[in-house]
Amino acid sequence: MRIVGGELRGRKLQNPTDDRVRPTSDRIREALFNVLAHGSFGDFSFPNARVLDLFAGTGALGLEAVSRGAPFALFVDDHTASRGLIRTNAEDLGVTGRIKLYKRNATRLGPRPASAGPAFNLVFADPPYGKGLGEKALTAALEGDWITPDALIVLEEDRDQSLSPPPGFLEVDRRIYATTQILLMKLAT
Repeated sequence: MRIVGGELRGRKLQNPTDDRVRPTSDRIREALFNVLAHGSFGDFSFPNARVLDLFAGTGALGLEAVSRGAPFALFVDDHTASRGLIRTNAEDLGVTGRIKLYKRNATRLGPRPASAGPAFNLVFADPPYGKGLGEKALTAALEGDWITPDALIVLEEDRDQSLSPPPGFLEVDRRIYATTQILLMKLAT
């Protein structure tokens, strides 16, 4: 697994040693980030992105955004091994000053603390497939004031799962890559 674009392109990421974490593949990340970079999503740009990576796992999605110019990413994961892997990957890439890790259940975020800084305008949710956790996490993020009104939200799920935007979110695009579906959303206004 590697960073596929930006200033850190080609740099290796450490992989989990067990199958508890299912990282987004390089090919899917590359396709997704091409959609993000070239899609018509308003004023979105990586240099202006504050990234919230829920169910962060290896940190591949948030670190990819940092490589492409995002000045800050907050990684949320409640597993010690995942946070250790994200920390190792950030150290290996030399971006520890541009990230923060939170030990927190993404489905129960609560109110955004001051230590998280301003709300986020690029949100990734890549939960374990087939459990409806992504929808719950995004609802918690919205209720806790973690998401800016103009945010772009990316939810990843198994392609065979029924997936619809949670209340308060609108679908703007949907992509299928092999066994994965990606739902891109904005907040309903």
